[in-house]
Amino acid sequence: MAKPMEAVRSGSVLSNVVTVMLLLSLGFVFGMVYNANFQESHLTPFLQPLPSLLRPSPTPVADSVFYGRMIPSQNTSWGNMNLVDAERRLLGTALLDLGNARFALLSETCIPLLSFPAAHAFLTGANASFIDSFPTRARHAPFFLQRNISRAQWRKGSQWFEMDRELAVDVIAEERYMAVFRGDHGIANMLEHYMPTLVTLLGWGTRAANRTLTYTDWPRPGPHPASYGVRDVTPELLEGMRRGNGECGYSAGKAVEFCFMFARKFSGDALGKLLELAPKVMGFG
Repeated sequence: MAKPMEAVRSGSVLSNVVTVMLLLSLGFVFGMVYNANFQESHLTPFLQPLPSLLRPSPTPVADSVFYGRMIPSQNTSWGNMNLVDAERRLLGTALLDLGNARFALLSETCIPLLSFPAAHAFLTGANASFIDSFPTRARHAPFFLQRNISRAQWRKGSQWFEMDRELAVDVIAEERYMAVFRGDHGIANMLEHYMPTLVTLLGWGTRAANRTLTYTDWPRPGPHPASYGVRDVTPELLEGMRRGNGECGYSAGKAVEFCFMFARKFSGDALGKLLELAPKVMGFG
């Protein structure tokens, strides 16, 4: 029987598989949460360690769904475009399997808010990709204007995206603007701008919904969002995250069932509580 990574390289085609891609800088405490959710779902995982950010990530054990799914890593640093390189390595590896139809990028502090069968049904039925992208003037310097990226095209958004196969191929093939963002502009945190701006530069338009499927709370300006520990985790918190704290809106006169499929940022001490609540609140485990 082929190991997971060998199956990817074999050229076998599975229909409408959703790939969950995780960037790891703190190890992977929540692997047990994902392990329970991946069972009997049409989703496959890939892991990309970021060894130079904090500490090395352990190799997944043989009975884990992540076994054989760790792809080779390269040096990265916080706020640097080499994190976008890591994202592209994940996409490139996942694209090798022709059956992978949707691609979701998460961090090791993300958790699922609903069962993966439900997530699979929604994503494979969606006619758009989910890339957070909104206009901003922040960090748009003359350097970019001189390279044909106007202020009207400039965007900012969440790093955590979900996209279809066609857009994933576009991202891997794109080199012109990647070279610009890697350039000698002296501005940090370009990963907040590259993918959202690419939405406008490549004319994706209505093919991309201007929002993410990963809930994040920014209670105050700063480089990091709110973090949730064991004392914070309750059914009400998770349900509120899933429904966007009541800001989902309505469809056909009924409240939208969920706004977000994933949420961050959770600390490791929340693991036990999350596993306890998973069957009742998230629908798995």
